[in-house]
Amino acid sequence: MSYQFSYLVRFQYLGFRLHGWQKQPNLKTVHFFVDKTLKFVCKGIRFKTVGVGRTDAKVSSIDYYYQLFIDKELDEDFFVKDFNVNSPSDIRVLSLERIIDDDFNIIQQPKIKEYRYYFSFGEKNHPYCAALLTGYLDELNIELMQEAAELFKGTHNFKRYCTKPSAETKIVRVIEECKIEVNMELSASFFPEKSYVLIIRGEGFLRNQIRLIMGSLAELGKGNYDLDFIKDSLNPESDIDFLKTIAPASGLHLYKIEFKKD
Repeated sequence: MSYQFSYLVRFQYLGFRLHGWQKQPNLKTVHFFVDKTLKFVCKGIRFKTVGVGRTDAKVSSIDYYYQLFIDKELDEDFFVKDFNVNSPSDIRVLSLERIIDDDFNIIQQPKIKEYRYYFSFGEKNHPYCAALLTGYLDELNIELMQEAAELFKGTHNFKRYCTKPSAETKIVRVIEECKIEVNMELSASFFPEKSYVLIIRGEGFLRNQIRLIMGSLAELGKGNYDLDFIKDSLNPESDIDFLKTIAPASGLHLYKIEFKKD
């Protein structure tokens, strides 16, 4: 049975205490709290929510979307205020937009996703940093990591940068941008004096792909890998078996989603 109205809801969440977007038995997930809040805000009204994609446990997002199907017309200002009053403090709705196109599907709609992985190195960070960026205790060769990050741009076979791919998994992907810069955006009084960010943009990413890329770049920065190893890891014919290092999830943020127009 179809719903009378459809909306695109843009919101943000801090993922540190949550087990990703998707509902899972006996776990606190983003989807669970979204629906729990909606059941209170839209009491007695039939609705369904579909997220724009999955995120891992502890991963955060400042630009996430879900499609809300509901049997009531909503007022944007009232909905945003009411939802935010009643939702957990680590979830915040930014906007509500009526979807006019009946064929719009949040999963299938072409889109570009930008992820950012924040990190620092050299000393133990303030404990409050744990929810936002990864602190590597080893010294890292940032210049070498920046050079290697450029190698991931373009079309590559990422079979070694995916956790447990199936026979149907499309392991050839295109990365539009991959670079490391000084972090000039995310800040707090308890942050280290200097931190960095890995910026990656593309249409879609494999399971743990970005965390495996970050893990490999960190191993390179520590001196455990060299540039040839990174190049070989992208060559499906090389004899590299698997990559051992997955960067911690809490440093990863879904930074931006851009829906493509037909």
